[in-house]
Amino acid sequence: MGEPGGRGAHGDSPYGDDRTAEEVERVLAGLVRDTGAHIGAVYLLIPEDQVLRMVVVTGVSRHVAGPWTRVALAAPVPVAEAVREGRPVWVASHTELAHRFPRTALALPYHVALSVVPLTSGSTRWGAVLQIWPGTHAPELSRREARMTNDARHRISRLLRLAADDGNPMRPTDLRIVGPPPTRHEQPGAELTERFPEGACALDLEGRVTFLNGKATELLGRGHHDLLGTRPWESLPWLNDPVYENAYLASLFSRLPTPFVALRPPDNWLAFTLYPDATGISVRITPTDPPGHDREPFLTPPVTAQARPGALFHLLHLSTALTEAVGVKDVAEAVTRQIMPVINVQGLAVLSADEGRIRVVASRGFPPGVAEYFDGLPLTAEGASLRAIATGAPAFYSNNEELRRTFPQIELYRKMAAFAYLPLFASGRTIGCCVLGYDQPHPFSPQERAGLTSLGGVMAQALERARLFDTENQVARGLQAALLPHDLPRIPGLEVAARYLPATRGMDIGGDFYDLIRLDDTSAAAVIGDVQGHNVNAAALMGQVRTAVHTHASAGAPPDEVLARTNRLLIDLSSNLFTSCLYAHLDLRHNRARIATAGHLPPVLRHPDGHTEILDVPNGLLLGIEPEAEYRTADVPLPPGAVLALYTDGLVEAPGTDLEAAIEELASRLAEEAPEPLDELAKTLVRCAGRARQPSRGGDDIALLLMKTARSG
Repeated sequence: MGEPGGRGAHGDSPYGDDRTAEEVERVLAGLVRDTGAHIGAVYLLIPEDQVLRMVVVTGVSRHVAGPWTRVALAAPVPVAEAVREGRPVWVASHTELAHRFPRTALALPYHVALSVVPLTSGSTRWGAVLQIWPGTHAPELSRREARMTNDARHRISRLLRLAADDGNPMRPTDLRIVGPPPTRHEQPGAELTERFPEGACALDLEGRVTFLNGKATELLGRGHHDLLGTRPWESLPWLNDPVYENAYLASLFSRLPTPFVALRPPDNWLAFTLYPDATGISVRITPTDPPGHDREPFLTPPVTAQARPGALFHLLHLSTALTEAVGVKDVAEAVTRQIMPVINVQGLAVLSADEGRIRVVASRGFPPGVAEYFDGLPLTAEGASLRAIATGAPAFYSNNEELRRTFPQIELYRKMAAFAYLPLFASGRTIGCCVLGYDQPHPFSPQERAGLTSLGGVMAQALERARLFDTENQVARGLQAALLPHDLPRIPGLEVAARYLPATRGMDIGGDFYDLIRLDDTSAAAVIGDVQGHNVNAAALMGQVRTAVHTHASAGAPPDEVLARTNRLLIDLSSNLFTSCLYAHLDLRHNRARIATAGHLPPVLRHPDGHTEILDVPNGLLLGIEPEAEYRTADVPLPPGAVLALYTDGLVEAPGTDLEAAIEELASRLAEEAPEPLDELAKTLVRCAGRARQPSRGGDDIALLLMKTARSG
């Protein structure tokens, strides 16, 4: 972000120029007031760490905002997406949040609507502004809200740019809290609540009790002095359960009345209703009947846990990144790009124990040579990580003195100031260790130790699942590679190019296949197909189908008979997977093709003059459905210099795209691209299809077979 410049005392501020920070505060407070949002925050981007840091917040306390103060730029969450893509993000409800940003919905399970707008100046990304409303907000921002949000966005961006240009940028080193408006309630009016037959108390934005009437102390069983200034879930043992603090957070974030019931031992059931506003929460307390079969409680407490909701949501946010990881590479990516910035460590390494040795799965932030030193070490060697693997016990070192005394030969321990070693325990054994390194001494609170240990458990499960996936995937891909043709035969008068691109998600393996069969000097057979599914079974069936087609084609069967015989084979195999297939007999002497298809997409023909045609071929049933299915053959002219394109649906299909329109687009692209060299044309068509994929939604395999007849003369 740059270094502070010459503005006298302002240069010593953790915010750079205090005047800039104060102006940003005023703009944010005014925006939230004018749009009716109840929570607002400004995030700044730290480019070197690829993380967004909350620098100003209004509507919640520092304690409540804590879990959301650091967001990895790569994380699939609204704030990060707005900055990455440079566009506003609007989410109208928690249901929409769960669909678009499931990780955020899990970490923020409240009835809210939210808006995020990026802060930019030209090509410079500064950060983002977040606003939160109750979930009762209209489905869209009003014109007035949108205009005010956009105005504030430009004002804050301009302030940040001017400060940076002046050599005193606003630095995201601490969090500034914009306080609530002055309360309108005066203590003398509290006497009115003494006449109520029910308990009344008030909480501030930190969750601390600021007022109780006499009935409230009677129902809660504690005196004024025992409760004032405390958080109820900390001062009342029977409310010391995360579910009750979560009710407070739900009310605070949603700004909607939130009820729950709780048991004050031994048998006093109390009903609580929380009423929030910008200054805090008023609580109504009344006796109630115990929950019975005919009436469910407002909230049913889970088994008591000593972790607070903020820590739970923080851990949940991080662990979700790991549950989305598929292979070991994905786990390494999630750990280093999404988890490391959020837990604010300077060094992180994931080590696995494989065949008696250490393997470095991921490493970032440690001094050069550290990963190479540990990779391949025998498990019998000395080291804190090896000890954690051997004992299965986590270890935390607030400074490096003890480590340097115990392992003086390991230089790493001299180069970082504090360490945490989290054993990765899964399936009854320790499979590795996560090493965290800090560049400053770091006291580990009991709560942080518990959270990091739990995170280590989630990482262990993700790593074990990823290694199993990679093993299965390697076997599957090996099977598929063995079944697809390694080289296509050379046929006089025919130029051929083929491409295969695996799916972007899942097993990265499917049943798409292609083949080119030399029949004699002037004829060949081309086949392409797609077995339903993306697994080893699909790949195995694909091999059987390809072998059957090859056998019948080599025996001289016509296209319709090749498909009919292959169909009967699939019926005999009793497979529950269906297969599409297109078979083309190429007669190069007479410049024609005879084509039959079983539920496959139509081929596209590029004529010598450059125009393209989607061939109208009679389509039969998919293979493997009906034993007596019949297939018809179409004769197609194949003039010299023409290009025939056979493909599977992965080349043209995309979410939300009409299939016929997609095939027409392929035909147009084939007409526009130069047909020579044919291999470059195949590469271009597959590259265009790959760009259209949406990795978050997965994708299908792509198989493409291009054949160009030689020009006469």
